[in-house]
Amino acid sequence: MRFLGYLRPDGSVGIRNYVLVLPATRLCYLMAHRIGQAVTNTKTFITTGEYGRHKRDRQSLMRMLVGLARNPNVAATVLLGVREGYGYPEFQFSSLIPRIASTGKPLVAISADDEGGLHRAVEKGIIEARRLVHEASALRREPFPLEKLTVGVKCGSSDPTSGISGNPSFGNLVDRLVGMGGTAIFSETVEIIGAEDVLAQRAVNQRVADDLYRVVRRAEERAAGIGEDIRTINPIPENIAAGITTLEEKSLGAIAKSGTSPLQGVLEYCRQPSGKGLYFMDGWMSSLSLPVSLAAAGCQMVFYQLGGQDLSNVDPPLYAYNSGLVAPLVLITGNPLTYQKAGKDIDMCTVGVLSGKQSIEEAGEDLLKLAADIASGTMAKGETVNFADPLEVFFEGPVL
Repeated sequence: MRFLGYLRPDGSVGIRNYVLVLPATRLCYLMAHRIGQAVTNTKTFITTGEYGRHKRDRQSLMRMLVGLARNPNVAATVLLGVREGYGYPEFQFSSLIPRIASTGKPLVAISADDEGGLHRAVEKGIIEARRLVHEASALRREPFPLEKLTVGVKCGSSDPTSGISGNPSFGNLVDRLVGMGGTAIFSETVEIIGAEDVLAQRAVNQRVADDLYRVVRRAEERAAGIGEDIRTINPIPENIAAGITTLEEKSLGAIAKSGTSPLQGVLEYCRQPSGKGLYFMDGWMSSLSLPVSLAAAGCQMVFYQLGGQDLSNVDPPLYAYNSGLVAPLVLITGNPLTYQKAGKDIDMCTVGVLSGKQSIEEAGEDLLKLAADIASGTMAKGETVNFADPLEVFFEGPVL
């Protein structure tokens, strides 16, 4: 099985061909917005998160900025900033440019101060973004093996079908992709609590197991610091209403989406893996934070495995629209009732698993074919909607 993608100078392969308009500081959000409005086929990253954070959080944000520009789906980047030396060191041109430019993809850096102010910088940004979009449009898709794919996965609105059909079906896709030499990343640290011992047994060495326990312990300590015992407040209300009864039930169902492959490493938030195979990334459960962080970690597409038992019955609003920014968000479910309610937004339902008409292996094969189709240019249903949710960064806080 192969897919059609865009070869990048660093050897990675994009499944989309965007120009990213990237503000290095929140002072440039208006610039980025105006350029993005004026130029087609651009994406821009704007978050409500304040940049005045402690160093660890600033580094997380820097990894997100750099990771989005390095994502294979980005053909070129317009980086917007202000004069060198203003603000925190992580967001200076001198910090960001070398990290982004190392891919060999086109990069244009525009300083509002050097251009003579906001409006002149916007004018130059529009000119450069149009040029880069036009140049990117000359690229042609070529066939590549699936080992060139990196997929991310989040599960949400979990219900009993999540652990029985939806997540195991996607886990079979993971095993197939990893077996072909590809890469998969799963996350949501709070949703492996209660099942961390099972995951640790799949670690390729003791260091990886120790890293897994470390991020779990840190999540619990953060919750304890505000007076919460996370093992008693998880599952969330939607999960309880949908029929999830215990933390272990939810967590064991959640990790089923990782399949059975060996765990190669535990990544910091937005950190790109150094090799192939299956990885876990420390991250928050938010639908507005996790998909974009998986994109920053290098995923060309992000799957959202939806339980959805508690969704409203008629044309339900969903939890995320295009929150992968530069990576298509692909909605799947193992719940036929969810698909019946929200099929216009869901890309595939592994409907036969619950009825016994389809095996987990057959469902995984179907999902892999879906991944290859979307990688080759077929739009995820969410991509047909001209709206993207606001994005947030997983900050550990506090604001300084």
